[in-house]
Amino acid sequence: MSPTDTVFVTGLAVHAYHGVMEHEQAVGQTFQLDISLEIDLHEASVSDRITSTVPYDEVVALAEKAFAAKRHRLIETAAGTVADALLSKFPKVTAVRITVHKPHAPIAATFVDVGVSILRTRHG
Repeated sequence: MSPTDTVFVTGLAVHAYHGVMEHEQAVGQTFQLDISLEIDLHEASVSDRITSTVPYDEVVALAEKAFAAKRHRLIETAAGTVADALLSKFPKVTAVRITVHKPHAPIAATFVDVGVSILRTRHG
């Protein structure tokens, strides 16, 4: 039986230098990250111990570091880097969904949002 519980962080603002265009790589921009971690929270819900879950502050710190550590042309790559880092750090997490919103994407159009959402699951 897979867990259906979730720990999440929504709207995490991270300044980084991802993009295909030269000015994106030079100036950077602020991206918004939504992070959703699938984890069995039954033990945490009865024990009230932080060791039974994943600490939000550690999730945020690792996501910020992984997202901004290296410049990528594609936000798909940056999102994958964050997902891989979170799965590596938190063995209780069975799946990670990372959504990257790129509010200042260089598109000659009016839009509300643009971005990517990836799902990575633990193998084995």
